[in-house]
This record gives sequence, structure tokens and C-alpha cells, in this order.
Amino acid sequence: MSHPLFEAHKPTLDAALSALHTRGYWSPYAETPSPRSYGEDAAEAGKRAFESHLGRDFVLDQPGQAGWAATERSPYGIALDVRYPVCAPDALVRAAEAAMPGWRQIGAEGRVGICLEILQRLNRRSFELAHAVMMTTGQGWMMAFQAGGAHAQDRGLEAVATAWDEMSRIPAEAVWEKPQGKNPPLRLRKHFEIVGRGVALVIGCGTFPTWNTYPGLFAALATGNPVIVKPHENAILPAAISVAIAREVLAEQGLDPNLVTLAVVDDPAATRHLATHPAVKSIDFTGSTAFGNWLLDHARQAQVYAELAGVNNVVIESTDNYKGMLKNLAFTLSLYAGQMCTTTQAIIVPAGGIDTDQGHKRFDEVAADLGAAVARFLSDETVATAVLGAIQSPATLARIDQAHGFGQVVLASKALVHAEFPQAQVRTPVIVACDAADEAAYMEERFGPISFVVRAADADAALQLSERIVRERGALTVGLYSTRSAVIEAMTEATLRAGVALSLNLAGGVFVNQSAAFSDYHGVGMNPAANASYADAAFVANRFRVVQRRYHVD
Repeated sequence: MSHPLFEAHKPTLDAALSALHTRGYWSPYAETPSPRSYGEDAAEAGKRAFESHLGRDFVLDQPGQAGWAATERSPYGIALDVRYPVCAPDALVRAAEAAMPGWRQIGAEGRVGICLEILQRLNRRSFELAHAVMMTTGQGWMMAFQAGGAHAQDRGLEAVATAWDEMSRIPAEAVWEKPQGKNPPLRLRKHFEIVGRGVALVIGCGTFPTWNTYPGLFAALATGNPVIVKPHENAILPAAISVAIAREVLAEQGLDPNLVTLAVVDDPAATRHLATHPAVKSIDFTGSTAFGNWLLDHARQAQVYAELAGVNNVVIESTDNYKGMLKNLAFTLSLYAGQMCTTTQAIIVPAGGIDTDQGHKRFDEVAADLGAAVARFLSDETVATAVLGAIQSPATLARIDQAHGFGQVVLASKALVHAEFPQAQVRTPVIVACDAADEAAYMEERFGPISFVVRAADADAALQLSERIVRERGALTVGLYSTRSAVIEAMTEATLRAGVALSLNLAGGVFVNQSAAFSDYHGVGMNPAANASYADAAFVANRFRVVQRRYHVD
């Protein structure tokens, strides 16, 4: 008999599977904070719920607690002072291992149903989560609600649906019968049990603490693994709320809530110890290349799913919509002040300029017009602060200042005053023009609102440079503006060779740094920026194994 929660959420699961197979637009979670979708009181209730956490202990009742930690600093300048339980890593691992047999025994349907229930409850608390994401990451309100709420939940559901798609291919049992000629056939009954690999560790990032956490969390959980969530020290609250909701659902179902725990550590050595624990069999990580490579080198007992640094780039060869192209790029470079793993950093333009619907444009004109488009887009400070949000890290502020010395400054970054949060660190993008030979400037990720207009010898050189950047430095997104089919064909082949997503001639309401669940694959897994994809079969299938037993039957 199916698990009640599996039956309750089966229409959502079926729709998600259909969307995965067709790759069209679909989402069960409203991305707009409208009363029609979430109820008349949801906005105020969510804000009160967020505020109720401030200055207090966030109680989770986890094993091995040795104290409390409060490490978050809001980029908006408000006091957070939430104290989180600090638990011994070994105690969390032991508790996870103890909880695992019960999680296996309820079967794939039970696990998937419970995961879907957790996602539904996360969605109901989207306003609370959005405030938590906004105030810990610096995202603007609308982005925090969408990327931190509905879109993150989409990605979690996508992982659950992909996991179910893989697990449902495996029958629970079968009768195997081999003919023996004149003799009676050989008959065996075989049982096939889906078994999780072991404890999963999900290491969150400081800029997208739900969007980059939910895929690994739900892929691991659905496939039978207990999960330890280790959030970034400056973005704990969104993860803590998510973990608390998961634990609540698990306890209601009579399961051990320690299937999902929060690891707040006050010592980097504790994270390394946790990552290399023999019981930890999978690690999801988004963050620096340095620590990602450390995990790949040292956490040999685990399968590591890593999203690391990259240099996303766009080639501009020609366009029949110059104004639309500039507006699209201006939004791309401004959104969340470039603090996205998909934001364009290098904009490669032939030295001889480009042909457009407004006539031929010299390289210097393209660079200047792009700077003017960004300045024009951000000229209204109310719009600007909503789009830019606040700078999450002091290290990013330092990078912005340093970027002005890497070439000819086309557009200087400036500080803006946020009307609602006067202590917020708000910065506009800096755009620098340089030559392709100036690789020290643009050939490494400079996270934040920093971009380079790179002068290439010609169109062929621009395409070759784009491919080399992806191969050597990695990228999650590449774009091309061209009216010539031969150029589009060449760029398509280059991205297939290098393994990176390509966007062509975007000039409307879709931007190269946006990724839609159930349709877009986030990451390919073929270049240094990521060794996995949200969410393909490879992202889930290696998180479980099939253990069989068989015996003779008459």
C-alpha cells in the first residue's frame, strides 16, 4: 500500500515528471508574493515569523550540542543576533546513521511523499524564508522571494522528481524463471532493495543558501540518505528554518528527526573533519575553487558534487537589436550586483567592432554604450537598490575597488544609499575595457558587480577565446549575439566541445544568468566550474544502490 503522503502529493509529482520529460515551463510554486497565491495574511505573518528569530536561540534539539554560535552579519546593517546550536560533528554523524534504517524501511514512495510534504511546507513559509534570505545574503526583496523561495523549492522538487524517475525503474521483486529443456525450470524469487549510500553532507554558500542547498538536500534525502546541512557562517537562518521544517515533518511521521540536522561549526577544522568522516558518502558543495578542490582531493570516501568558480562570458559579433541587447546585458550585470554564479564577467568584442541595426559600432562605442545602458538602468535609486541588493561580503567590496585598476574604466562603481536600510553596502557595477592579452584581469573569477569588455582580434578569435576560458577556467553560462548563421554554428560547436550552456541573442525578458527548473540544466559537469548538473539523472542515481536477495521457489 502506498504511503499516504505519496498519494496526497502524487498529482504534483506526476506534473513534475511530465515537465522533466518535456522541458517546458511549469512550476507548482507561485513566484510572485501575491495574496491570491499565499493568502491575505501571509506577508505580515512571514515578516513576524522572521523577526521572531532575531536575538534568540534557534532551538533544534539535536544531539551533541556543546554551545551556541551567532556569526551572521546582515549586509543591510540590521542586527540579527540569532544563536544556533553548535553540535559535535561526530554526534551528528552517529545520529544520522542511527536514523537511516527507518528511512530505508519506509521505501521510495514513503521517502518521496515525505520530501514532497516538506517542500509544500517550505512553500507555505516562503515569506519568512524570503526575509531570512534577504537579510543574510543582501539579495533584494523580490529576488529573495523568488530565488530564495519558489525557485529554490522548484529545484528541490526537481531533484525529488528526478530521484523518483530513477528509483521507480527498479521493481521491488520479480520471479526469475530459466527453462531447462525437459527438466523443470529453475525458479527464483528476487527482491530488490533501494539503499542509500550513507550520510550526506550539504555545504551551503553565502549568496544562495536555499537555491544551492535544496537540490543536494532533497536528492540525498529522497534516495535514502540522512543529511547534515552545513550552512555558510553568514547565511545560517534560511538553512536553519529549512532544517527545522524537515525535522518537524519527519517527527510527525514517526521517524527520527535526526535524518536532517544542522551543522553550525565555529572552526574550519570541524568542517574538514566532517567532510572526511568515513560515514559521509556524498558531499554537495557550492563555493570557492580552493575548498572545492580540497574536498575532491581529501574527501575520497565520498562522491563530491561541486559547483566552483568560473568565468562566464558573452561574445558580441553582431546584432539586429542593439538597444535590446544593451538593455538585456545591463540587467544581467546589475542583478544582485553580479553576486551570482551565472553572471557574465567577460564580454568579448572584435577589435574592428560589430554590425548592428543602428550601423557599425566601434569597439569603444560598444563598451561606452554598455556602460551608459547600465547607468541609465540604475539611474532611479529606488529601482537600483531593489535590483542590486547589498554586497554580501567585505571581500567583494575589496574586489570592486581593485577592479578599477585592471584597465580602462568604462563605468566606475559607486555607492548608493538605501532609503530603507541606510547601513546597507550597495554598489553599482564597474565595467573595465581591456585587451585579450590582459588575461590577468579577466581570466579568473572576480565575484561581484565586475565585468570586462575584452578586445579580441576578430570574430574567430573571440569565439576561440570564449572556448578557452570555459575549458581552462570554467563557466556555467555563455552567450552569443550574432546575426550570422556560420558564427552561431561555430559557437554552438564550441560550447558542445567545452560543455557549457549557451544563450543566443537574448534581448527580451529572459537573461543569461537565469535558470528555470524543470527546463534548464544548471551546469553541465564538463568544465571546471561544476562537475554536476541540477538536476540530471547523474545527480541522483549515484546516491543509492540496489541490494538484492533471492531464493528458490516452486
